[in-house]
Amino acid sequence: MEKQLKTDFKKTIDSSDYSQKEIIVKEKCLNEFIRSGFPSKKNEDWKFLDINQAIKSKIDNLNYFNENLPNELDPKIYIDGLEHNKIIFINGRIEKIDFKYEESDKFEIKDQFDNRGLLNNVNSLVDLNLALATKYYKILVKEHYSFKKPLIIYNITTNKISSKNINIRLDFDLKSNSCLKIIDYSIDKSEKNFVNIVYNFSLEKDAIIKNYKLDTAENDNIKYSYNNFNLDTNSVAENFILSLGSSFIKNEINCNLNGKYSSAFVNGIFNLDNNKSHEIKTSINHLNENTKSYQLIKSVLGQNTKSAFQGKIFVKSNAQKTDGYQLSKAILLSDNAEFNAKPELEIYADDVKCSHGSASGSLNQDSIFYIMSRGLNYNEAKELLINGFLLDVVEKITDNEIKNLIKNIMGLKE
Repeated sequence: MEKQLKTDFKKTIDSSDYSQKEIIVKEKCLNEFIRSGFPSKKNEDWKFLDINQAIKSKIDNLNYFNENLPNELDPKIYIDGLEHNKIIFINGRIEKIDFKYEESDKFEIKDQFDNRGLLNNVNSLVDLNLALATKYYKILVKEHYSFKKPLIIYNITTNKISSKNINIRLDFDLKSNSCLKIIDYSIDKSEKNFVNIVYNFSLEKDAIIKNYKLDTAENDNIKYSYNNFNLDTNSVAENFILSLGSSFIKNEINCNLNGKYSSAFVNGIFNLDNNKSHEIKTSINHLNENTKSYQLIKSVLGQNTKSAFQGKIFVKSNAQKTDGYQLSKAILLSDNAEFNAKPELEIYADDVKCSHGSASGSLNQDSIFYIMSRGLNYNEAKELLINGFLLDVVEKITDNEIKNLIKNIMGLKE
């Protein structure tokens, strides 16, 4: 692996116009990844889903260099019924940036290197991303400006690629009293690739980010997504994850509640079948007083599937008046489905309100037969119960337009 990495790293550097400063930082990150390698079950954070074994078993001769070849845009991919701005990645390359609904003097898109935004030493996959991501963009939203329309980031892979590592990096800088809504939408027509995405969010006072991640297309790719949030006073980060399509995916969210009265919300759904393995891992760090967090994760697991939720609430000694809540629930539809939960509370303040819980089980047969007595058949009754179970999470979405979009994608009815 080391030889392949160094060869592909040299190709990446030679095909780009990086400065010497950029090359030094990227090389450092590469060496960190070579030293650590892909995480395995020996790492506590990866005890439930072993990405190292998944890559070895599913991908032959992983290639880390992506040639800078143009891709054709297909307008049919766009989400209908929702006016939106666009950033379109195809096979890891940005093909289109369209912010036509916004006032051009109220935001900036920067593509210059910024060492201060780097997140190296978080874990080896973030190091790999920083070493090999071929383009760096920062979206800056200026003070007192709320985006008029959502931004949809299309992460598309086509059947032109296989056995590739794709690394995508974006930073978002929200100035005071600004607001941005993002839908991170995956469309995969490729198979047997490793997609590695890192987003970094910085929120100043009174800023709001609403971040929705949708992985719905059936595919045999392996994915890792790391989202990092730094929140100042009275800022809010709302996250929703819909995890359905990929063969293997881990979404990791780290929220640092640095300012007083800042808040973080993480809600997620697993709805899995056909041998899929999915995980959400969260770290909510309450670092100042009067901060709040809420997490609700629900799983519906079919034949030969596995989901995991690792959720940690950390409360620093000066973070009095913290309010932290965490709950995970799972419905197992098969005897060989597996749900793993690792809730954690690490509290060093004494005036806090924190709780966590987890539960799993099968569908209640009495409830099914009660619904059948009202005229529905068995499958309809089962579907109605599952929909009600998942609808509770979707209802936590605060944007009604996006909430209805996600209901339609999931086929949920009230």
